[in-house]
Amino acid sequence: MTMPLKLGIPKGSLQNATFALFKRSGWTINVNDRSYFPEINDESIECAICRAQEMSRYVENGTLDAGLTGKDWIAENDSDVHVAEDLIYSKVSARPARWVLAVPYDSPIKTLEDLEGKKIATELVQFTKRYFESRNISVKVAFSWGATEAKVVSGLADAIVEVTETGSTIKAHGLRIIHELMQTNTQLIVNRSAWEDPQKREKVEQIALLLKGALLGEKLVGIKMNVPQEKLAQVVDLLPSLNAPTVASLYQSDWFSVETVVGTNVVRDLIPELLKQGAEGIIEYPLNKVI
Repeated sequence: MTMPLKLGIPKGSLQNATFALFKRSGWTINVNDRSYFPEINDESIECAICRAQEMSRYVENGTLDAGLTGKDWIAENDSDVHVAEDLIYSKVSARPARWVLAVPYDSPIKTLEDLEGKKIATELVQFTKRYFESRNISVKVAFSWGATEAKVVSGLADAIVEVTETGSTIKAHGLRIIHELMQTNTQLIVNRSAWEDPQKREKVEQIALLLKGALLGEKLVGIKMNVPQEKLAQVVDLLPSLNAPTVASLYQSDWFSVETVVGTNVVRDLIPELLKQGAEGIIEYPLNKVI
């Protein structure tokens, strides 16, 4: 009997975004607030919820076969795991987060070297220590669990290393960013022994394929329209496409149905231009997955 794949789901800010991503990928995960073992509509997977900060440790030691966690926490724990897929998603935006060094706006500190002998507060302690050691800069790194910005504002630290996506929260606390230490994103990681198991590896590859397809589907939409024959060339010239648009003649008509896939960031400007060139009956529809 094949053993189910033990899959770790990150607890906290990424949990709901992860559930939503799996839903778009074809898996429904149901969790009870009092349980760390959610139900999933796939008998070949067993889910467990744990903090993203600890995920790579559990995957490395085999407690979990695979899990989703940040590239930053893999680096923090210095974990030896296989990365099956990079997945860029978050509760805020579809772009990598950044771990940055920030100081008070009026601080004289402007470079990494200016931090010699200074104190830094961060949750990413081990990575920060290694980062400064590699540059021969002596600093004191103190652990901070939450409200890290307040540590430097209140004078408990000279600088902070904090994660941000937009930088707006850091600026709102009267701080300025002077250096970026790393970019991070969610990764699907696998225990190395589990990766050597053909059945578990196949399951992980299936999960990676569909999660990646769901993320790509978020960035694209399908559009479909009717175009008269004399306007067809002008309309098709406007259309970006993965390959080429699908063009089909309408029954007993000199009109054509044109269908393609475009980015969500261009469709709002594209539709008015298509109308100007003679397209009619334009339909825009979401895509669940693009493989």
